[in-house]
Amino acid sequence: MKLPASIQVIERGWLSSNNVLFFEGESATLVDSGYAGHASQTVNLVKSALAGRRTLVKLSRLINTHSHSDHIGGNASLQANFGCSIVIPAGIERMVREWDTDALMLDAPKQRGDRFAHDAVIEANSEFEMGGLTWQALPAPGHDMEALIYYCREKRILISGDALWQDGFGIIFGELMGRKDALPATRGTLEMIGRLGIDIIIPGHGPAFDDFDAAMARALRRLASFEADPTRMGRNAVRACFTFNLLDLERLREDELPTYLKTVPFFDNVNQRMLGFSDAGFAEWLLGELLRSRSIELRDGWILPTMAP
Repeated sequence: MKLPASIQVIERGWLSSNNVLFFEGESATLVDSGYAGHASQTVNLVKSALAGRRTLVKLSRLINTHSHSDHIGGNASLQANFGCSIVIPAGIERMVREWDTDALMLDAPKQRGDRFAHDAVIEANSEFEMGGLTWQALPAPGHDMEALIYYCREKRILISGDALWQDGFGIIFGELMGRKDALPATRGTLEMIGRLGIDIIIPGHGPAFDDFDAAMARALRRLASFEADPTRMGRNAVRACFTFNLLDLERLREDELPTYLKTVPFFDNVNQRMLGFSDAGFAEWLLGELLRSRSIELRDGWILPTMAP
């Protein structure tokens, strides 16, 4: 698998999405900016990538795939450091302009985001250029109902955001918060992606990959399991989202876990609507799940993440 020389993927760990750089002459475009807590690290990574080119390159534009905290969190810092313009999916324009933290999915999971001002929007099904290549912005509702993914037909490359990973896809937040269209929309998005001619996927998380058929099969199996048993979708989402939040918090007192879960609207909503645990039972279940998967450890009464942020 070999990407064009004009594309560089900065693969990130937990908390931050991947950052994808596109070079064209003295100008560069970045897709997605990571989490607010990693903003200074993102700035340094981009500076290093730009400095590594043979000629002087300026970051002139930042484009987002969707509105979640791990994809837009570095927008403000990158704009402040590089003076780049910010381009967002048209469907989230009102949310960003009014800084509607509920619609941006910051409030419900209790995640952070630094306010920024955008300069332009990308409409679904429009075309634009990055790295000397033509890209089509395709609507990809499901994980985020206003998300866009970016497809280069010439090179058969897809920037999939959180619509498709090598081992699945992002949390279907809308369905878990009570919408009835997000789960069917996820299937529609995967089926649409399956009709594209794709050789390389650059996902929002994890390495770029070329085993497209296998990844699609895994994603469809996971989706089918969620359709058959929505509580499985809820359990998976709580585990993943709590792990994300714990990395941001760095640690949490074990005896504070029931109260914490109750005061995070996303966790409490999923439990009340789908899982049906008591407050104490919810905390006990989650703690056991994360200990079994070795995602956390207990030390002197503290819950600590075991992976690097």
